[in-house]
Amino acid sequence: MRWPNEPVLVRTPATSANLGPGFDSLGLALSLYDDVEVAVTGDGLSIEVDGEGAEVADRGDRHLIVRVLRRTFGVLDELAEAGPGHALGQPKGIRLRCQNRIPHSRGLGSSSAAIVAGIVAARALHPFGELLDDEAALRLATDIEGHPDNVAPCLAGGLTIAWTTPDGPKLVRLESQVKRVMAFVPEQRLATERARGLLPETVPHGDAAANAGRAALLIAALTGGLGDAVLLDATEDRLHQDYRAPAMPGSAELVAGLRAAGVPAVISGAGPTVLAFTTASQVDSMDSEVGNGWHEHPLDVASRGARVVAGGAQVRP
Repeated sequence: MRWPNEPVLVRTPATSANLGPGFDSLGLALSLYDDVEVAVTGDGLSIEVDGEGAEVADRGDRHLIVRVLRRTFGVLDELAEAGPGHALGQPKGIRLRCQNRIPHSRGLGSSSAAIVAGIVAARALHPFGELLDDEAALRLATDIEGHPDNVAPCLAGGLTIAWTTPDGPKLVRLESQVKRVMAFVPEQRLATERARGLLPETVPHGDAAANAGRAALLIAALTGGLGDAVLLDATEDRLHQDYRAPAMPGSAELVAGLRAAGVPAVISGAGPTVLAFTTASQVDSMDSEVGNGWHEHPLDVASRGARVVAGGAQVRP
């Protein structure tokens, strides 16, 4: 067995986690994609980044995708040695080319997309890549990312519910009847670590109970096509958005304005992007609520998660 000569091209979708009340559990794949091409070469490390994250192209072995590639190659070597084959060791050289469209540090799952791209690319390149099944890929991605809410929809597409068990993370994929959303992306960034640092250790029992009910209603609304009126109630949150508002006052103000106008709007992930379950034509009539300073992206719910577009030892659908 040896490394393939051809590069592999992986496409990963943006994701929005939480969706209001589904804190650390609900996620949605969106039709904004990063394309990552990886090739095994004879020597050295080459990284080219076009678009978002171009400023970190010189990180070398510290680049997130490179770290994920090497870790996944190591896991696959261990699986091969324990099963049908033998370890190949780390490749002598890697060429990485990224076309990044997912905004960084905006709550649209850019780090999850990078992690999943590295895992999927390594699985496609390694001769024993099939030994890392989807459940193991989710476990590895969650271990690297820290929690499964974004990596789950990035891997599976559609609407996902993710949770953790003593045996590791699990996911269920559902079909969303809501097909289009609007993402309002601000210029400023917000690190997920900072946003998480604003959350209290405990919350009132009544708020936790309210969120549990709203999360259940949200799943019914998204999968059953119950309409905007139900979605507005279903996207109410009491666990994280208000606590994080001081770090993104503009986003909090936009969510409040849209909701007052009857639009189901939430903070996307840790923010500061705002996600609204509405259409571009509806947004055009709400200039007073939206205001300036936002990049508006009409997006579809992506039915497919990360996938190999071309190349590699195994081309997956």
